[in-house]
Amino acid sequence: MNRVIEEDVLKILEEFDLSRFDGTNILITGATGLIGKNISSLFLKYAERSSNPPQVWALVRNKNKAKITFSDFLQDPNLHFINCDIRDFHGNGVHFDHIIHAASITDSKSFITNPVEIIETAYSGTKNLLEIAKEKEVRNLIFLSTMEVYGNQKAESLLSETHSCALDTMEVRSCYPESKRLCESLCASYASEYGVPAKVIRLTQTIGPGVAYEDNRVFVQFGRCAIEKKDIVLHTKGETKRMYLYTADAVRAILAVMFHGKPGEAYNTANDSSYCSIHEMAKTVADDIACGGINVVFDIQDASKFGYAPVLYSKMDVSKLKSLGWTPKHSLQDMYERMIRSFELEKNG
Repeated sequence: MNRVIEEDVLKILEEFDLSRFDGTNILITGATGLIGKNISSLFLKYAERSSNPPQVWALVRNKNKAKITFSDFLQDPNLHFINCDIRDFHGNGVHFDHIIHAASITDSKSFITNPVEIIETAYSGTKNLLEIAKEKEVRNLIFLSTMEVYGNQKAESLLSETHSCALDTMEVRSCYPESKRLCESLCASYASEYGVPAKVIRLTQTIGPGVAYEDNRVFVQFGRCAIEKKDIVLHTKGETKRMYLYTADAVRAILAVMFHGKPGEAYNTANDSSYCSIHEMAKTVADDIACGGINVVFDIQDASKFGYAPVLYSKMDVSKLKSLGWTPKHSLQDMYERMIRSFELEKNG
């Protein structure tokens, strides 16, 4: 297991009593993704100390990647791989008690090149899981959504879970946030009509150990620049402002919503002390993480060809989630330091 993830997992196990998961079947989609591997590792580590361990069913598209991701658990009888496309998944004959739906296409360029697949995969996969949840009468279904459901907010007002959306449906890149909105509506509809305990977590951009070094998301690009001592090149003015979240804090949020959240409701999830612009984040990495050894430079280009969202402000109100007893523990600088430490540990074996 990634050593930094293991440190985070052990701390979470000190905070939460996971005995309610004893003897249950937990399905985690997108198990090799950033959130998926962190939450899967938590339950597998808990299973090691339980006399009646939960069974972790990891739905993955690439079994070879999954074996590498979970190399420390390959002999663990509590880990089961399900190798298939989520659009084709209909339960595998297992009675699942909890479902955490973390599978999602997050590559920005795909939003432009494959918008139909973005929508179809999100809708079909989520509907399959909701049907399973209805049939098996699961105890929890957690759908991981995104801050992007609020659209291109042009004012820095605080966004509560009932805030209106500002999306242009004729803009191709809207395929991603619109597909998430559709899936959120599905969750609310299944909760209302069929009593499925579906709960939505709206995540801001999440940073931490477990992300691939070659990942093309902006925050990873910045981290690579710090490690490789290369200047950070911005192709826009970096005016978009949002909050960020550490991976372990996202895992804590999932547990808080599983324990105390209400079916058919959404919960904003972000560290409200991390609100900053892309440019400000780049400066933080250059000045504080790379200790001034690199610069932030501009090479302004057409942002649409990179799949970047237009300039927006995502200042999320997280009071609803905090009312469940959750609070973020890691600052933006800490997020970067722990992610970079994870990269360096993996590189050095």
